[in-house]
Amino acid sequence: MTDQNLDRTLVLIPARMASTRLPGKPLADIAGLPMIVQVAMRAREAAIGRIVVAVDHDDTFAAVSKAGFEVVMTRPDHQSGSDRIFEALQSVDPEGRAEIVVNVQGDLPTIDPETIRAALRPLTDPQVDIATLTVEIADEEEKTNPNVVKVIGSPISDSRLRALYFTRATAPHGKGPLYHHIGLYAYRRAALEKFVGLGPSSLEKRESLEQLRALEAGMRIDVEIVDTVPLGVDTPADLEKARRLLGRAPL
Repeated sequence: MTDQNLDRTLVLIPARMASTRLPGKPLADIAGLPMIVQVAMRAREAAIGRIVVAVDHDDTFAAVSKAGFEVVMTRPDHQSGSDRIFEALQSVDPEGRAEIVVNVQGDLPTIDPETIRAALRPLTDPQVDIATLTVEIADEEEKTNPNVVKVIGSPISDSRLRALYFTRATAPHGKGPLYHHIGLYAYRRAALEKFVGLGPSSLEKRESLEQLRALEAGMRIDVEIVDTVPLGVDTPADLEKARRLLGRAPL
């Protein structure tokens, strides 16, 4: 990645303290560091641009700052991570230097840095507004699990789909692969501005999937196919798994 690309890419990591299933999640200790710091370290290893953590609590702010990462305070009442990163974007880059904004969820402490880098690949096509990631489903139980969001897409290449829909249902019907969506996004700046200004759409509310807002508005989302689903830490059991993974060997 060239220095010019590094200058125009901003990685924003939203961190929300009010987790129902795992209170205080961003500060959960993993291998001697708060989880949000582990995520920031994975983003730094990806080496794609400036990194800023967007927090909503003084304790998180202090922990991230102590670890040497750039951090910005945001409102606690945001309904989604995209709203939080948009507030952060306006605060840390008011001049509009960043052309691409990568939203890395703050609960992915074991994510492979190469997976983060993969999210940028679809944006080499100037027609793409938003890029995201997916993995082909191998587990039969995942195919019918409504908590596993599926991507329905038209193949562009062996490693990329053009998204037509996202759903919690088992789809599409018939023989062929099903794809598990990974909620890591790379936006063109103008696309993020448009997205947060639209307000929730009808299908978004029905499926509880905010990316449908973009599709309903005619925005193009391309999806890069990667090899593994990163561990999202949502429960105490997830946290213990992340501790085992990062305690055994550094990424």
